[in-house]
Formats: sequence, structure tokens, C-alpha cells
Amino acid sequence: MPTSPTGSAYSPQRRTAIVFTGTGVAGAYHAGVVKALREAGIRIDVVAGHGMGALTAVFTAVDADARLWDAAGLWRDGKGLRALYQWRAAWRWMSWGTLLAFTLLLLPLALATVAALVYPLVYVVALVSPGVGAQVATTYASWVGEVLSPDILLTVVPRAATAAFIVTAATVLAATLTAFVRGRLRASRSGRAWWSILGAPLDTERVVRWATAGFWRFLRGAASVAEPPRADLSQRYGELLAENLGQPGYRELILVAHDLDARRDLVFAAVGTAHREAFAGGTRPSPQRAPDLVDLTGAGRMHVFDAVGGCLAVPAVSEPATITFSADAFWRGETHRLVDRPAAVGRVLEEVSRAGVTQVILVSGVASIDTPHALTPLRIDPRGRLAEALVAAERAAIRDAVLAHESRFAAIVEIHPHHQPLLPFDIDGAWDARSDRRHVLDETIAVGYEDAYRQFIEPVVGAGGDAMSAAPVRRPDDDLPLRG
Repeated sequence: MPTSPTGSAYSPQRRTAIVFTGTGVAGAYHAGVVKALREAGIRIDVVAGHGMGALTAVFTAVDADARLWDAAGLWRDGKGLRALYQWRAAWRWMSWGTLLAFTLLLLPLALATVAALVYPLVYVVALVSPGVGAQVATTYASWVGEVLSPDILLTVVPRAATAAFIVTAATVLAATLTAFVRGRLRASRSGRAWWSILGAPLDTERVVRWATAGFWRFLRGAASVAEPPRADLSQRYGELLAENLGQPGYRELILVAHDLDARRDLVFAAVGTAHREAFAGGTRPSPQRAPDLVDLTGAGRMHVFDAVGGCLAVPAVSEPATITFSADAFWRGETHRLVDRPAAVGRVLEEVSRAGVTQVILVSGVASIDTPHALTPLRIDPRGRLAEALVAAERAAIRDAVLAHESRFAAIVEIHPHHQPLLPFDIDGAWDARSDRRHVLDETIAVGYEDAYRQFIEPVVGAGGDAMSAAPVRRPDDDLPLRG
């Protein structure tokens, strides 16, 4: 589909998509941006995303986006947020039990080391003031005798260390029984059984439950009704979207998750009838498109939250979400594993172009580093290290995706923070070295709201007329300074 080159003016008359990308707390930034766009009355035809952006897109597609930021919304749910992307219980108990056991075993050596370090001070005191020194020496000798007594070294410490090891062993046993019940120890699995027992370290099932519970609160309204099974909730979502496509507040939806078993991206889409044939590659999906497409307006509507679960699963460090296709689908009843792919933003842009979109608002929760001396302190915790790698990969993927797909669109406008103290898993907030204070999640929502006005609504939409044609369109490569 030919389009004018990226850099042309944004126009409210064009078919417009908003693309959400990012992991974890990027969703709070998305919420602030969507709030501003809704307030400004920006026309959106298609919402699309991957990662946490898929969840934002799911809510925005059915006029439920206010549930992302309002007082009872997802990103204000303190109790639910604390459970996001935590270490799985087996890993937590095993780690703490093992650490406690080794700490107790090393305790006598540590006490002996402290005693040896304190002795020179006692000796100096005895030389300076013999009277005080004698009293200090007596107290010191008594303390050393107590902490290094046989009762402690041969009884208390071994028993405490053994109790800690028992906690570790009980955790492994419980994880083994759970893995057996859930079928993770099947003979068809390759690799060591140890890894099947423990599973991946990060827990994303709680993230999916938090997401589905948030949508169910929107759907049920004031009624006190128990949340249905995930497949039924997906069915209701699909019916709601399919019946209201084209109505005010409802938008076409495109989600992209990566299929580990098929080694390709799966595209979950609800596209309007005017563009459905072009999107699928014909009246029926072409042989090249059929393995990738899941129609959320048809039989695939039961997979809406399977898609969300796959998008929320962080590759390698969390358990993949699973999707079981129907017997008449392309994959003939197979069960596949889905995860997010940090570079999926390129595939999302490709898919919205297939859906007839001619301009894109790209919302990323990842800040760019475009000036010297803007580095932040390195994180030493494992989740922090992982988050830093994800952020770097996502920022590079956005730049590459825009450069690769800019010719498909008349305009690509990016909204992203210039400084983001929170890494993807900093749900409880983090210390901001630049402002020397703690940055919390509510501020991320506010920053997204302000950035939407500063970077898009005021300079681009608010410019109007001829001034709009002169409004610059920010590209990721603008972050790279030219060097002579």
C-alpha cells in the first residue's frame, strides 16, 4: 500500500492506529497517555500492542481504558500490583532456606572473626587505663565464651541450619508434587527434571489473573458475580468487541505474541469488514497468513486472554502461557507456548499497515538516552539486571522498526518519556538518582499524561492548519546526535 514518506503531517482524517509497546510498568505510562488522548478527543481506529502494551490495547479497544487509570483501576490497585512479576514461591522459599542455612553454618566463623578484630581494641584499652581495661577484658572474655561455647557451636547452630535445610527440602518436594500433578514431569520433556520441578523464576500467572480480574470488574459493573473461567471471559470479550466494532469508543484490535513451538509470531486480530480481506490476504487467509492469524471476531474469540497471557510472559525467565487451538483451526488442536518478544514492535507495525492504517501513534514506556552524562546507576539485583537488558533491547527495537517500516505510513509520531526512573519490574517504585528521591508508579501515569500533551497533542494536533504541516515528527533515530 503506497504511502507518502514518514515525516508528513499528522492528519485526523487518516486511518490511525495507536501502538503500545513495553514491559511491566510501561503499562502505567500507557495509561497516562491514553487518558490524555481520550481527553483531547483524538480519533483512533485501531489499537495494537505487544508485551504490557497488549493489555492496554485490550482495554482501549472496548472503551474500558478509564479502568487503567481511575481510582479503582488496574494501575491504582495497590494490593494487586504488589504481586506482579514476583519470584515464584518455590524459588523464594528455596533461596531463603538455602541462604539461611549457609548463614547459620558460617555464623561461628563470623563470630570468631569479630572476636579477633575486637581483641586489639581491648588490649589498647587495657594499656591506656588498666582499671577500665581489666573490666572490659573480663566482659569481652565472658562474651567470647558464651558465643563460642560448645552448647551453641555443637547444638544450636547445627539444629537451626538443619531446620533451614528442611525448609528447602520441603519446598523442593512440594514443587516436585506440583510439577507431577500439572504434568510438567512428562517423559516427552527434554532436559533435566530439576528445571521442570522449579520452573521459571518469575511468576506471570499472577499478572494474568490481575489483568483478567481488572477486566471482569469493568464487565460486571456493580453486580456481585464471580469471575468466569478465562475461556468464557475471552468469549464475552470477543462478542462485545465484534458486536460493537465501528461504534463510538470501540476500536479494531491487533495483538502480537511469539509462538515458541511454531517459531513464529501469532497475530490475534479483530479487524473491521472493510479491511478484513486485505488484512487476511484474501477472502480466506492465504497459506502464508493462515499459520499466523487468529480471528478474534470468529472462532478465535475464546483466545483473547490467551493472547494477553502470552504477551505478558517475559521470555526465558517466566513460564510461557499456553494456548490450545480448536480441532478445526490451522494447528489442529495442538497446545503451543506463547511469550512476548521485545522486538515484536516491528511485526505490530507491519500488521497495522496490513489493516489499512496510514498513520501511527507509537507509545513506548522506554526512555531514550540522547545526551551525554545521562546514565543511571547500574542495578545489582537480578530482576534489575534483567530489566535493564529488556529496556535496552526494546529501545533498539523501536528505532529499527520505525526505520524499517516508515515507508508504509504517512506519519509515525512517537510518545515516550525522556526520563524513566522505573525499570519494568519496579512496581513498588525506585530511587531516582537524578532527583534524589523515590519515584512511584502514580507519577509514571502523570508523566505519560503530560508527555502526550507536550509531545503530540499541543505541538502536532494543536498546531492546526498550515502550522501542522511544519510540525516535526519525532523518530527514534533523532535520538542519535550527528557526528562530523
